[in-house]
Amino acid sequence: MVGEYDTVPLGDVASVRSGFAFKSSDWTETGIPVVKIANVKDGNLVMDRCSFVPPAIADSAAEFALQSGDILIAMTGYIGDVAYVRKCDLPATLNQRVGRFAIRDAKRLDKRFLFYLLRDADVRKEIEGLGYGSAQPNVSPTLIHGVEVPLPPLPEQLAFAHILGTLDDKIELNRRMNETLEAMARALFKSWFVDFDPVRAKAEGRDPGLPKPLADLFPDSFEDSELGEIPKGWEVHSVGAHMVNFDSKRVPVSGADRSDRQGQYPYHGAAGVMDYVDDYLFDGVHLLVGEDGSVVQNNGAAVTQYVWGKIWVNNHAHVLQGRGAVSTEQLYLYFHFEPVAPYVTGAVQPKLSQGRMNTMPFLFAGEQLCRAFQRTIQPWFARLRTNVDEVKTLAALRDTLLPKLISGELRVNDAERLTEVTA
Repeated sequence: MVGEYDTVPLGDVASVRSGFAFKSSDWTETGIPVVKIANVKDGNLVMDRCSFVPPAIADSAAEFALQSGDILIAMTGYIGDVAYVRKCDLPATLNQRVGRFAIRDAKRLDKRFLFYLLRDADVRKEIEGLGYGSAQPNVSPTLIHGVEVPLPPLPEQLAFAHILGTLDDKIELNRRMNETLEAMARALFKSWFVDFDPVRAKAEGRDPGLPKPLADLFPDSFEDSELGEIPKGWEVHSVGAHMVNFDSKRVPVSGADRSDRQGQYPYHGAAGVMDYVDDYLFDGVHLLVGEDGSVVQNNGAAVTQYVWGKIWVNNHAHVLQGRGAVSTEQLYLYFHFEPVAPYVTGAVQPKLSQGRMNTMPFLFAGEQLCRAFQRTIQPWFARLRTNVDEVKTLAALRDTLLPKLISGELRVNDAERLTEVTA
């Protein structure tokens, strides 16, 4: 690795130790989360679909309990992936083949700087190159300890970590804000269109807690339907009547424009699908629903993604927009609550066809109420989109600064000025 700073073997200043070898009989449906290789992704812990062990089992391996600020590394499969443990990730314990770093010499190496050092492309490449094994690459702690890394003076490490950490803090703040915004939208949808809270309140003579013009849009009684008891005057339709499905209107983009697919515009669809014939370019706010492969979530709802701007989509995802009074955002929330599993076919390769998806039941509350719902949630989703776009800008800046700071190409003062521009 060429740069201004001296290099040292990583093992001189830090050590890595693999997690605990839990037995197959230890796993349970609930309990203490266990961090496995699949949970270490792009600098963070992603605990969706994580495994669990009972508290007593976790206590028996107490030395492997994770702490806020721990730095983890995948040592099998996608070796070199790292994650920084946050308070919101805890409690959790560490599984084998995921390593945890410890600082050996705090006078020479800052822990947060180590995290960014491990994310540097050159360092990652060196660790990946140490992988052995034909079926699934592995790397040992001893091999990781031998990797040569640049070691700036400690004050510069602290400054680098502060600059890059400030960007990550902004990214995390946006991420949490978006979680809150989406949770608010889901809660409101559930209250109005699933639990019928305003209708129940009016039926019981209670104040629904809404401004009168909005409360007046809700009925004060229920009636029977094919879906059971629903608010009076609401109608059971098929969801196909309230969405635009672009599956039959796709026009393949050919020629030189294809070069944009992996460049300027994001790509969506089944992971790893590289068939250019099935690529289509869309612009605007859309809802993607899995068509085959990843179709059903653990809770029975559809696999969905809310996207905007110019995007590439392959033919493994339905591309939808809301129609009329039903907005794309309402459609997105609908698919979070309506079970999709009964409409999926195929035992080996699950598939949600356009025809079967279109027949899913949709409870239509009327044009006025649907438009009132959109007026309420529109600012939340607008902010969500702005936050995501800002995260992309911040992450790009962080990833640009990282190698230049570590190599000595960029000085602290210059990096601080660049980050101030994005503040």
